[in-house]
Amino acid sequence: MDKRRIVILGAGFAGLQLARRIKNSEYEITLIDQYNFHQFQPLFYQVATARLEPSSISFPLRKVFQKKENVHIRIGKVTNINTNNQVVYTDVAGYFPYDYLVIATGCTSNFFGNKNLEKYAFPMKSSTEAIALRNRILLNFEEALNADEEETKRIMNIVVAGGGPTGVELAGALAEMKKNVLPKDYPDMDFSKLTIYLVEGSPHTLLAMSEASQKKSQEYLEKLGVQVWTNALVKDYDGRKVEMQDGRTIDTHNLIWAAGVSGNVPPGIPKEPVVRGNRLKVDEMSQVDGLKNVFAIGDIAYMETKDWPKGHPQLANVAIKQAAHLAGNLKHLLHDKKMEPFTYKNPGTMATVGKRKAVVDLPWVSFQGVFAWLTWMFLHLMLIVSVKNRLIIFINWAISYFTNDTTLRLILLPTKKEVELAKEYKELPADA
Repeated sequence: MDKRRIVILGAGFAGLQLARRIKNSEYEITLIDQYNFHQFQPLFYQVATARLEPSSISFPLRKVFQKKENVHIRIGKVTNINTNNQVVYTDVAGYFPYDYLVIATGCTSNFFGNKNLEKYAFPMKSSTEAIALRNRILLNFEEALNADEEETKRIMNIVVAGGGPTGVELAGALAEMKKNVLPKDYPDMDFSKLTIYLVEGSPHTLLAMSEASQKKSQEYLEKLGVQVWTNALVKDYDGRKVEMQDGRTIDTHNLIWAAGVSGNVPPGIPKEPVVRGNRLKVDEMSQVDGLKNVFAIGDIAYMETKDWPKGHPQLANVAIKQAAHLAGNLKHLLHDKKMEPFTYKNPGTMATVGKRKAVVDLPWVSFQGVFAWLTWMFLHLMLIVSVKNRLIIFINWAISYFTNDTTLRLILLPTKKEVELAKEYKELPADA
């Protein structure tokens, strides 16, 4: 093949944006992901709380690149990367030589080495994990109908660990579900006993945001009935009781883990460029330190600059901007031009806590309330890949707004055939 070959690992915000930006170039592009769809991570919590179906926030990769003969989608997991010979190996999709490799594999939940947390807590870093959490939440209340007093207590306590945007948004959604939805579905149950805890190890929720947003987000949560524990670090969890570092405990079957992330470094990458958070250290051109023709963008990339001496925040906007910049540099390389360094100006951060409740920090102003909530909704809709998906999400949000309800509370457990199929394609271990 005469064309230069680019292999992109990961179809999240960074990987998908890069592939879309260079799809009309002279490169031969292979995009590898373990799923055949792009997932909109900021709305996983709405799938978990039955506000949206996973199909609303997912989009088939092959649909994006229809009629682009130079873009090849391959579904599989990377098993090894030979950086000397410039070859990527996968479990089921084969192997792929490259001229340039782009690692955009994002992050996964970080349990900080605690095997009990990894075994018993519910993470929320993929659509499948969000569905599993939705099943757990809904099955809770089916079980509560016939549970004894002690078991009911564990069922009726839901603990969200992590007071960042994901934890805050999830806790708020659960609180609104408790108030507006569950009493209608289960009129014979007393939901005053349902307690939602948000535990955060730092002194404030939304630690990366302004003081005004931190205070307002906690105020919103407490008004919704959420028990907010700050300076509260989870020590252990055995599936029945959460133990805190300060000695406090919570009896619960439901610990939702949103307390940390760790980079998905593919097998075969040497340990030298791996830094804190299991991220790959890159220069200002997104090149991985010490590796020839290997780039990293998005959450997996750690880039120190004058304005960002501790690296960029792991946000969708950063990933999209890095992908757009790298696309330009890759086009420069086609014509043997010099690459340009990446610069990033923070456009702001935001989080929603519930209906008409959100906080927004822009570089020049912070604001909260209804306008912040409308801003949050608009910007999230604009980030959705498909116009059709945007419409579906908007309709669901409109119905939810006017009715305080949804019709998406389906318990969809995997069948025996689904489990066998997952094992066949290595989604589950053979002994699962």
